[in-house]
Amino acid sequence: MKLSHIESATIPPEKVRDYLLSQNHAIDRYKTVFFRSLGCDQANWEALADDLRSLLTSDAAQIGITEYGVKYEIRGAITGPKGRTANVITAWIILSGEDAPRFVTAYPED
Repeated sequence: MKLSHIESATIPPEKVRDYLLSQNHAIDRYKTVFFRSLGCDQANWEALADDLRSLLTSDAAQIGITEYGVKYEIRGAITGPKGRTANVITAWIILSGEDAPRFVTAYPED
């Protein structure tokens, strides 16, 4: 299925810049190593956010319903600034009472 309202999707800068690309984040530092291997860093975090947003046109799979809303997973390939392409899994949520997806996280696909 395709997610609706993708034109209104939100990707908080802190989720990309201060979490996925932070070498100082205490949890999930392997994500930072992975995304930096593609050439992504905090200085160019917007490029990674754009790549993650581009995956919203791909098929989404519902992966759960929580008290906050419905979670979805979208898989796809992104190409980093170094020209290396890698498969990633992204997680999105549509909060209860809202229509637009919100970015939750991304990580490498095994």
